[in-house]
Amino acid sequence: MNSVVAFMLLMSYLLPYVSPKTFSLLSVLSLAVPILIVINVAFLLYWLVQLNKKAILSLLALVLGISHVSSLYKLSGKSTDETENTISLMTYNVHTFNRFDWIDSETIPQDISRLVKTENPDIFCAQEFYNNPDIDFSQYPYEYQDFNNDNGELALVIFSKFPIIKKGSLKFKKTANNIIFSDLVVFNDTLRVYNMHLQSHKISPNTDKLAKEDSEKLLGRIQSSFIRQQEQIDLLLDHMKTSPYRNIVMGDFNNTAYSYVYNKLKSTGLADTFKEAGKGFGKTFEFDLFPVRIDFILVSEDFDVVGFKSFDQELSDHYPIFSRVKL
Repeated sequence: MNSVVAFMLLMSYLLPYVSPKTFSLLSVLSLAVPILIVINVAFLLYWLVQLNKKAILSLLALVLGISHVSSLYKLSGKSTDETENTISLMTYNVHTFNRFDWIDSETIPQDISRLVKTENPDIFCAQEFYNNPDIDFSQYPYEYQDFNNDNGELALVIFSKFPIIKKGSLKFKKTANNIIFSDLVVFNDTLRVYNMHLQSHKISPNTDKLAKEDSEKLLGRIQSSFIRQQEQIDLLLDHMKTSPYRNIVMGDFNNTAYSYVYNKLKSTGLADTFKEAGKGFGKTFEFDLFPVRIDFILVSEDFDVVGFKSFDQELSDHYPIFSRVKL
């Protein structure tokens, strides 16, 4: 068993470089990487307690993929009160502000509004946004909403304390998922901010419900969504090439830090703010089996990431993340 999971973990290190269009079945394995890491850590500790040299197998597998391990868990973070020449960023999939009562609470819109006001990010990107009468983001003088669906209800939104001089949408076809952007005048510079919500897998976070699904249909749906995500990220990469400014990409990737789409984005010269300054698991999605990080804040590598924070308030099926960067 130890040999099998160690080999699978080693194989998973190749996943960020394998196109889903070429081998979509292998790409599905990227969703299991956190489990493989945890199991290998368990085997390592098991053999160490017994002073058995078999511990070397999982130790080697983990060391060879240390960047994967640090994407799952960070021992120490970075935090500073420095605010001069810095901007604060937040992204949050608000899950329609509990419109259909997924959470047993009647104050979710007000609670989310209060959280955002307390953290007071300079730029706030929201996904699955619904214009609820009880929300209040009046602290932002500038905003851009885009509805990429037939019913005109769910939107991607960029809220900003900085003037927006240009905005636009990539307008994905035949899906409510999308990517939007805004060019913001920040101090004496101009930055382009992308708010993204890649194709959803429609996987239940509840393991009991997940176990009842037809495995063949579930696998086919995930493979299909991985291919759609690759098409969507290719559109974004082409669009970013036309950007005359430094880029910030935030949002719900619906994929992990072990995926092809994440790797393609990082390779454009973007830094993951969690890996730069985060601590702990950095969980952004509620899943029964293990902590999942599928929401990201990526910034140009020439920014200095001076802080990162994740939250544990259950106000959505996602958790917000917050970062401060120095220009």
